[in-house]
Parts: sequence; C-alpha cells; structure tokens
Amino acid sequence: MPTSDARPPTGRSIQLSESGERARIIPDEHDDGWVLDIGGAVQSHVDLADPTRIRYEYLRRMANVLDACWPTGAPLRILHLGAGALTLPRYVQATRPGSVQTVVDLDRELPSLVVSELPLPEGTDLTVVIGDARAELAHLPKDRVDAVVLDIATAANAAAHLTGAEYYGELLGRLTEHGVLLVNIGDDTGLRFLGRQSRALDDAATEAGLTGTWALADANLLERLDTGNVVLAAGGALAAQDHEEVRARLLAAGPHPAAVLDPSQTADLAARIERAS
Repeated sequence: MPTSDARPPTGRSIQLSESGERARIIPDEHDDGWVLDIGGAVQSHVDLADPTRIRYEYLRRMANVLDACWPTGAPLRILHLGAGALTLPRYVQATRPGSVQTVVDLDRELPSLVVSELPLPEGTDLTVVIGDARAELAHLPKDRVDAVVLDIATAANAAAHLTGAEYYGELLGRLTEHGVLLVNIGDDTGLRFLGRQSRALDDAATEAGLTGTWALADANLLERLDTGNVVLAAGGALAAQDHEEVRARLLAAGPHPAAVLDPSQTADLAARIERAS
C-alpha cells in the first residue's frame, strides 16, 4: 500500500457501492488529526503525525492486548476484518516495524480513499482484500497469524454469519498456538447483544481447548450495562499467561476507568446481562 509522510487530506468524497453512503476524510472538530465520515457518522480517528496515539477507547484496549501479549517491538502477523481508517494497522507498524498485515473490507472504494487521503506509515506491509469477512477466509493464505481483529459487528446491523460460535471457531482456527482473537462489540443499553456474543465466543474457545473469553471496556459501561463498545478477547496468547498478572497490566494500561474481566468474570457478566433482560 502507498506510504508517505504526514500531509493534509484533499477533502474529496466518494460513494461506497455496498452501502450507498458517501465517505470522506475531514478534520477532527475536537482534537488534532482526521476522522473518517461515512454518511455523517464518524467511524475512525487518525493522527498522521503520531500513529501511536489512538483516540477511540476500544481500539486503544485492543492495542493494549497486543502489547501485553508480545514483547515490545516484536513484529506480528495480523488479519484485520473491517478496515475503517486503518488506525490499528498504523499503530502496529509504528510500534512493531516489520509486521505483516492483511485487511479484509466489504467496501471496495474505502481502503483506497483512506490510504490516498491518509498515507500509511513508511514501510507498512499491508495487503487489502475486498470481500465478505467470512467468505474471504477460504481464499486467504493458510498461514496462521498472531492476531485476528474483528471490527464489524454492532447490535444495530450485525450480520448473523459473522456473529456465531461457528464463525468465531473459524477465526480461532486461523491463529498460531499463542495467538489472540480480538472482537469489537458495539451494543445498546442492556448489552444483550454483547451477552450473546460473549457466550458464542466462549463456546468457540472451549471447543478449541482454550480457557474462555476476556472482556475489556469502560468500567462504568459494564456497571450500568450502558451503550458503548466492549472488546472480547480469546486465544492462546492470553491462556498461556498468569491471569492476575495480565489483568493487572491491562488495567494499568487503561483507558480509565478500565474494566478487564477474565474468563470467569466475563461469564458472570453474561449471566448478569441475561438476568437483567
């Protein structure tokens, strides 16, 4: 993919063939950097001058899991399902040069807009695949990866074939023995979708012989079962570590107020959500 030094976007917009919405890169009204606007909804934030700065909390928590599971600077092989403005791939390249990354996105026009308006860090090794996040798995190289990042599903528009235990099992099967699957879940008040997805991922993890599912989010969100984003995580990279030690590292990393639930606590959360439904 093209790379370059930091420069301002041109402001052009494109129409996405899948959704029919218009997409553009515009200045962030509240912060330094740029945001991806799709149909009037802000999707992603990018700081060209400092790709290690991640404004969105759920992406920061995902980055923290990667940093807790592998030595500083170690290059990784990562499969991203859902592209946005490529915020996390930028972070990985900036902190782990030499990483090999693949992005699968349904909107053919979006990745080219993003990289032309917001060039990737120098040296980024990123392959873009256009297509469905499940169908394309069969066509990707069979080499296992260190991490799979699924950033697609929200309660409002979740596709059934991308949210069940069977699909999560397929994603876990793409990981190395010490890999990690990270799933962003956007949900409404009550977190019922989260509850179903945490159980589905837990079933898939158990089937794969793993210890279960972790959850990371704003502590107030989980306490109130409020609207927002929760990161679910599973894989050998977490199972191989002392739970209390990795939980302490992730709690310290924030963003604050942070909640980091180990598999037992995540199961308790799912039960609490079910009781409240």
